[in-house]
Amino acid sequence: MVVRPIEEADRIVVGRLVLELQRAHTAVAHGEVFFPASLPGFLVEQQDRVLGLLTYTTSGPVLEIVTIDALRRGRGVGSSLVDATVVRARELGCSRIRLTTTNDNLDAMRFYQRRGFKLAALRPDAVRESRRLKPEIPVVGDYGIPITDELDLERRVSIR
Repeated sequence: MVVRPIEEADRIVVGRLVLELQRAHTAVAHGEVFFPASLPGFLVEQQDRVLGLLTYTTSGPVLEIVTIDALRRGRGVGSSLVDATVVRARELGCSRIRLTTTNDNLDAMRFYQRRGFKLAALRPDAVRESRRLKPEIPVVGDYGIPITDELDLERRVSIR
């Protein structure tokens, strides 16, 4: 399993994966629209097959994970992507890694908290606005939970 930065030659594959996994070419968080296929990030590959994808953006001291997808769960793909992102945050001089998820995404909450992320913000009913920007967001999500709120998780990164 190899984790490597997304290159220009990967943009078509990344765009196709984002469309398949996110149901659109866009991602929405905290009222902002992102185009993941154009963002920096990482791919996890094994024998020329993509097993995972992470895209991010930066603003000042914060590296924000925009999308993260492991095509096969339970094999260390997501952890490898987070680990690579921590290294990149340090390289860029970012002191925090942040991401936004929704209230239904209990698996993500468990995954990130086990990797040192903490709840940083809760935006009740924020998904209502997000649906105006991205109508593809479902009404009901994981475990039959209505998708209504956005949660920000954050991890501090020591800059070496």
